[in-house]
Amino acid sequence: MSVAARLAPRTEEELDLLLSEPRDETVEALRRAPGDVIILGAGGKMGPTLARLTARAAERADGARRRRVIAVSRFTSRHVPEALERHGVDTIACDLLDPDAVARLPEAPNVVYMAGQKFGTADAPSRTWMMNVVAPAHCARRYASARIVAFSTGNVYPLVPSGGGGATESTEPRPVGEYAASCLGRERVFQYASETSGTRVALVRLNYAIDLRYGVLTDLAQRILAGEPIPLAMGFVNVIWQGDANRAAIELLPLAASPPAIVNVTGEEAIPVRRLAAELGARLGREPMFGSAEAGDALLSDTARYRELLGGAGMPLSTMLDWSAEWVRAGRPLLGKPTHFETRDGAF
Repeated sequence: MSVAARLAPRTEEELDLLLSEPRDETVEALRRAPGDVIILGAGGKMGPTLARLTARAAERADGARRRRVIAVSRFTSRHVPEALERHGVDTIACDLLDPDAVARLPEAPNVVYMAGQKFGTADAPSRTWMMNVVAPAHCARRYASARIVAFSTGNVYPLVPSGGGGATESTEPRPVGEYAASCLGRERVFQYASETSGTRVALVRLNYAIDLRYGVLTDLAQRILAGEPIPLAMGFVNVIWQGDANRAAIELLPLAASPPAIVNVTGEEAIPVRRLAAELGARLGREPMFGSAEAGDALLSDTARYRELLGGAGMPLSTMLDWSAEWVRAGRPLLGKPTHFETRDGAF
């Protein structure tokens, strides 16, 4: 049995522990960004493990001193805040669309902004624009003097040739569809705050985090086991271990700047979906079936700046493939939220 297979998480708690593991660079980043950390929109797919990672890194960075790590979300279920509080994270229930509620949030010199809406955009475009543009405006006003790391997406870029190196941070945004357009709107809100108030901002353009309970690899493994054809129209993808993306967000806090720093955060390699399916199929003992042919372009990001600033992602693709195949084959918990990575028209 390989080392990766022996270390594979078997439970959600083991998985969350791996996703919330800080490295030395994460701890050092918090030393360079003193004070409380507030995470806005912490109830989503990434937020809980990012909050736990921040608390663990803060404990190492601060020693006997105590800084608050505060997770903010609507928290429609008590399960998430109760779990976070057990791990040293304070929680506040707040609707970020309510400007008065946002104004009452506590002071914090460090902010990670994660709130947004993607799926359901086609059915409720007005709410998508409210969540992706108006809520950030309330939060940017409230935390004008803070460092803000704001999550965005590689969807703001145009599709680029599959054989190239991917869109760089200097590639002109050309979003496809209302979701991507509203995400560019979110970026513009934070840019405006930086221009008018001097707010220090880092924008994280993230592509396809892998968590085992969701992600491109989980989507593919489920299709293979169900005997469903693999869509290939979006024939190449970038993927990154969610733990690496979590660490990148915290490590960018001391690098927030005015004008904003923009960083593509994803895996270095543009990976053929056909190859991912074949490798997962070999691990699952199933031959994948394929649908449409690959197009000549795809949604891909260049990670040179990420690698220069933070060293890039650390989790090997082979380990993510091993763990994803085993997790899905074993019937372990899934979030039931497909990535729709194959979507080319921007309709989510």
